[in-house]
Formats: sequence, C-alpha cells, structure tokens
Amino acid sequence: MERAARAFWLRSPGQGEIRDVSLPEPGGDDVVVRTLCSGVSRGTESLVFRGGVPRSQHTAMRAPFQDGEFPGPVKYGYLNVGLVEEGPHHLVGRTVFCLYPHQSRYVVPASAVTLVPDTVPAGRAVLAGTVETAVNALWDAAPMVGDRIAVVGAGMIGCSVAALAARYPGVRVQLIDSDPARAAVAEALGVDFALPEDALGACDLAVHASATEAGLARSLELLAPEGTVLELSWYGDRRISVPLGEAFHSGRLVLRGSQVGRVSEARRSRRTFADRLALSLELLADPAFDALVTGECAFEELPSVMSRIAAGELPGLCHRVVYDTAAPPASA
Repeated sequence: MERAARAFWLRSPGQGEIRDVSLPEPGGDDVVVRTLCSGVSRGTESLVFRGGVPRSQHTAMRAPFQDGEFPGPVKYGYLNVGLVEEGPHHLVGRTVFCLYPHQSRYVVPASAVTLVPDTVPAGRAVLAGTVETAVNALWDAAPMVGDRIAVVGAGMIGCSVAALAARYPGVRVQLIDSDPARAAVAEALGVDFALPEDALGACDLAVHASATEAGLARSLELLAPEGTVLELSWYGDRRISVPLGEAFHSGRLVLRGSQVGRVSEARRSRRTFADRLALSLELLADPAFDALVTGECAFEELPSVMSRIAAGELPGLCHRVVYDTAAPPASA
C-alpha cells in the first residue's frame, strides 16, 4: 500500500514549497498520524527560513524528525497535533502531540507521540512545545515565593514564562515589551505589562526572551544586586554586545543561558523529556493560553505565510496552520 502525504519544505533560504511525499509502511510499534493543525514557532522557524542557523549549530539545532540539512533543502518544524489513524489500540482515534514538521500525515514510533488531555483542544495543543520551553526555563531559574520577576520580550516564549511564573505565590511578575499592543495579551494571561522604560526594577530574576541587544541590556538594568538574567533568546548567527561594565561586577549579577534541548539540570535525574512534555500539555488546560494564537492559515498557504512571517510583515505570536481534516486516509 502506497501512503501519500504533503509536506512543507524550505527549498533554499527564503523559498518555501509544498512537496508530495511517500510515507513508509508502519511497523508494529509505529503510529500513522493525520495532522489536524501545526504551529509556527516564529523565532526559530523564521531564523531557519532566512538561512540564519550558524554552521557550528547545525547539529544542535536539528528538529527531532527533520529531513534535509541547513540551510536547505530542509523540512523543519516541531509543533504538530494530529489524530492517530493506525497503531496500538489504545492510541487509535486519540489526539496526540508530536515534535514533527508541517506535514499532512506521518509515521513515527508510538513512543514519539504524547496524548493530548481531553481538557485541551487540539488548536491550543500546538503550544505544547512553547510551554515546554517555559517549564524548562522555570526549572532552570527556580524562582522563589515572593520574588520580583521581569519577563522581557512578549513573544510566544516570554508570554508562556510570564503566565506560569504568575502562578507562584506572592510573586510580582511584569511582562515587558516595546510593542504596546502586547498589553492586551498580558491582560488575557493575568499578568502586569510595561513598556521597557516604565518597567519596575529591583528584580530578583529577569527572563530575557526578546532576542534583541536592547532587551538584554534592559534585563540587566532591572536586576537587584545579585539578581539573575536567564537568557532564553536564540540569536542565530548574529553577534550582540552585552553591557558587562557598569553595575554588572559590583552588583554580582548573573547571566545564565537556558535551552530546551536538555532537561534542566535541576530536574534531569527525576524527569524525562516525556514527563516534561506531558506536564506542559496538562498546563494548557488553562484557556488563557488561547491568547497566544494570533493568526491562522490553511496548510497550502504556508509557503507565502512563512515568507511574510520571516520578513516581519505578519506580526503576532503563534501562527496556527490548519489541515484538511475531512480528507480520507491517503492510500492507493
């Protein structure tokens, strides 16, 4: 039986296309998943689309089910929600999340999919990878009761971090961005918002997620003595300046990197990648996260949409891609 699907490929930097692909015959431990929706991770996928992944990071930046190589041709992405059509009995007919690129159907080991809780709509579940990054960041940062926290950069990651950090008892969380329109998103998430010049200082922790030099500098400025900046931004092949003069040494400040590719050292001995992803999906039962989905398109429109997103012509947070859910199983 020949199995057909359609997949989004980056043919070369700045040039995306939809390709026909043939699926392998599933093995006994595999699942066949029909995609319901996928999400565009704006920061990383825009950088990939522009060809901005440094050669030194080609291996580290590989997505779990990536085909091809940077800078292209490459099939890249990792926010996919679908319906299991074939596989183990307990999974058939269930909605699952998988770190798979933008593709209408795919075959993966059953161990690579995570059940989406009944309390989480498929359209919201595309945020699981984003919330997972926020969970890992908070494991790294380990905020304490009553902390004063600044989250600089109200993109998908920053908003997710702020929403989760606000659940800690007695904390003061402020989401900071240069775009005043992000105030509405902050309000939907139940967190305070400020423009960079109006942000509250004396912070114990600043989480930086704006991927800008100015945002990192402002994060350092907002710290109290011996405070920490947790850097979540991915700059790709860009070089930035970091203001390590002024109060950095006298204030004994800390600048620490955090990345989702490894489970935080604070939990690595007790939590697996699967545990972390399952927790993230449980957290998405909160409908406030719907505020992070700010755009939607059909799968066939993705090449032109990705071009506009990468060029900054289509602003927003998570862009959701919707597939033809009425299509019958693709076989011939």
